[in-house]
Amino acid sequence: MNNTIRPISGQIAYDPAFLSALEGLQSFVLDTGADLDMAYDWVADQSNMNSFVHDLMAFDMFYDVYSEAANA
Repeated sequence: MNNTIRPISGQIAYDPAFLSALEGLQSFVLDTGADLDMAYDWVADQSNMNSFVHDLMAFDMFYDVYSEAANA
C-alpha cells in the first residue's frame, strides 16, 4: 500500500481566466474590504471554477495576492 502524498500539478495556475481574476483581485479587495473567503469566492467566480483550493500552486498565488491587498 503506497500512501505517499503527491504535489498537485499547478494546472489551474496557468489558466488565463484564473490569472485574469488574480490581476483584478487587489482592486476588488481594496474596493470592498473583502475577507479571505469572499476574495476566494470572487476569484472562483471570475475564473469560472468551482474551486481551486486543491491546486496548491494556484492557491498559493491567490493567497499571496490577497495577503498583499489585505495588508495594503
